[in-house]
Amino acid sequence: MAKSYKGNGNLWVLVLFLLVGGLCGSALGNALAPAVPWLKASSTIGLKPSTLDLHFINLTFGFTFSLGPLTALGLILGYLVYRKV
Repeated sequence: MAKSYKGNGNLWVLVLFLLVGGLCGSALGNALAPAVPWLKASSTIGLKPSTLDLHFINLTFGFTFSLGPLTALGLILGYLVYRKV
């Protein structure tokens, strides 16, 4: 009997694991940064917030993503945990 292939899985579970992994890695990086200074290094990418005012509704768009060494490690571990589940 052939082994069944796990299809796409649940996207929301993947997003949850990536969020938790990224947050844990970021928190650990901030906690260890005074002892290990190179953990403070991070790259920030994104779009600065901009507002569209249409008099009856205000829409604000924008996001930033700050990636440090332990944040990247947390994201990778979150993905690996998702693959195991």
